[in-house]
Amino acid sequence: MMMAAMVGGAAGALVERVVSYEEGGVKLEGFHVYDDAGAGKRPAVLVIHQWTGLSEYEKRRSRMLAELGYNVFAADVYGAGIRPQPPESGKEAGKYKGDRELFRARLMAGLEVLKGDERTDGERVAAIGYCFGGTGVLEMARAGAEVAGVVSFHGGLDAAEGMAAKEGGVRAKVLVLHGAADPYVPGEQVAAFGKEMTAAKADWQLVSYGDAVHSFTHKEAGDDASKGAAYQEAADRRSWEAMRVFFAEIFAKG
Repeated sequence: MMMAAMVGGAAGALVERVVSYEEGGVKLEGFHVYDDAGAGKRPAVLVIHQWTGLSEYEKRRSRMLAELGYNVFAADVYGAGIRPQPPESGKEAGKYKGDRELFRARLMAGLEVLKGDERTDGERVAAIGYCFGGTGVLEMARAGAEVAGVVSFHGGLDAAEGMAAKEGGVRAKVLVLHGAADPYVPGEQVAAFGKEMTAAKADWQLVSYGDAVHSFTHKEAGDDASKGAAYQEAADRRSWEAMRVFFAEIFAKG
């Protein structure tokens, strides 16, 4: 099922559609958007949602990426109609964090949808994710997904037991954008991640934003950092720019 809409923009018009697909017999419902000003294939970005499922937040980020010229697909990990709010969202996210094979299968299903689109340049594909989705794109990297790069925004960095990255197994370049004061991703987890990526001989980098806590790109998180999750304008702006620079590098031709 696809429902299309046109959104005017300076470069052209954004074409948006809901895309139904399946994984393991479960119906999933993602969001596809691109700028119709360009013709032919273009770099593509997969977007993985935070713990409440695919929401207006990811759609807004997807539109921002489409305005930059990317073919964008925001995947659905949970399933059509499953959009939980706290505390149920924690339980739903926990299903996938506790079953990384299932998590990877849902992530790869979204990747296949994006790669299968006629506008996607298969040699220039990246994945980004927020919170739960940040954890997800790192799982894609650990699994050896054939993407040019992954970007984690305030995601968890821990590997499941027995599922850490293997030497030579990380094909994607990795960029982690992390809140230095994030209580959900403590320093020991950051250090363990660095050791894991180094042992795997991955091409990785981590940018840590001072005083930023969890969810620093989410205005919906409010501004009370004492809660452990809050928006920080500077970290939001700087992390988006870091992603843009990273994409310019990994998508460069020649």
